[in-house]
Amino acid sequence: MNRELNAWQFSGWIFGLVVITIGLLNLFLVHPVPGIAYLLLSLVYLPPANAYIRKKWRFSVPLVVKILLGIVLIMFTLGVSDLGDMIDKL
Repeated sequence: MNRELNAWQFSGWIFGLVVITIGLLNLFLVHPVPGIAYLLLSLVYLPPANAYIRKKWRFSVPLVVKILLGIVLIMFTLGVSDLGDMIDKL
């Protein structure tokens, strides 16, 4: 099995950790529901969770969908959510 960390896996780890961080901040500072939603969505980006989903259910989220979902998540976090308002006040 190839264990090299390529650019897509590295970006998956980075963006997955960013979404987990946003989820935890939402969970503790704003409201549990969006926090849990962000934590579940972060599983789409993390390579081990993505590999598990692909192996278990024979389903993989296409890269284009991941990119579009990432753009929507960032726009929602910074533009609409209460966490974005908290960041603006800093």
